[in-house]
Amino acid sequence: MSLAPAFDPAPLVPRNARILESKRVTAKERYFRLQLTEPLDHRPGQFVMLSLPGVGEAPISISCGPDCGLELELIIRACGSLTHALHQRQADDVVGLRGPFGNGFDLTEFEHRDTVIVAGGLGLVPLRSLIEPLVARPRQYGHITLISGCRTPADELYRDKLRAWAQLPHVDVIRLVNDTDHQPWDHEVGLVTAPIPHLELEIPRTLAVLCGPPVMYKFVIMALAARGMENQQIFVDLERRMRCGVGKCGHCQINQVYACRSGPVFRFADLASLPEALS
Repeated sequence: MSLAPAFDPAPLVPRNARILESKRVTAKERYFRLQLTEPLDHRPGQFVMLSLPGVGEAPISISCGPDCGLELELIIRACGSLTHALHQRQADDVVGLRGPFGNGFDLTEFEHRDTVIVAGGLGLVPLRSLIEPLVARPRQYGHITLISGCRTPADELYRDKLRAWAQLPHVDVIRLVNDTDHQPWDHEVGLVTAPIPHLELEIPRTLAVLCGPPVMYKFVIMALAARGMENQQIFVDLERRMRCGVGKCGHCQINQVYACRSGPVFRFADLASLPEALS
């Protein structure tokens, strides 16, 4: 008689993380830097489940690269009871943390390839975990083109990082807003699709990575396809409706696929039969 494998409670039990820094970065978003008790050992694109006892738990994208050691960086938008409560937490407060969870980016896929990264709104937050290792090793990963768009200048995240990346010889940064909203802005106004037809790309050696609001994906993918890019060359990061992190609650289910297990990073070719994934 075979015995069922022992149940491992580790993925379900939060461990403590201490807040080292908490600061507001936009009207809705707050930056957190956490002290961990052990390295997270995450892959770019993965997420953690962050919790406050008696309040709740929510999936939060990891916003630092894999080499962050015993610290973890997050940007959290206040959009519910838990996230509003997190916005009240300051340095030395403790939060609960599970993870990392999900399917992240495999960095070996990007070796000796150029990469076009399209980030809309909060999409820059999870994609920063990929950008950091790519820009740090240009001989290994090639040229990076980053198209970063947001609604207004006041909504732009990681402004200092965008400026620093733009100074690197192997990185092109294109910053856009939908509307200046009468605020100072020295960059482009328009949609993130606008620069794509004019990019200098070696299509056979180029990959594309997208993360942003659902309405963005269809039109960015159409623009990339018009340049000759195949579905196999495009990755999408679907930050959608995840709740448990382990594929049990069904909250993030897309037909037979669970975004928290098979994603949130998907190759677009694997989503061709799942049109609901991008809606």
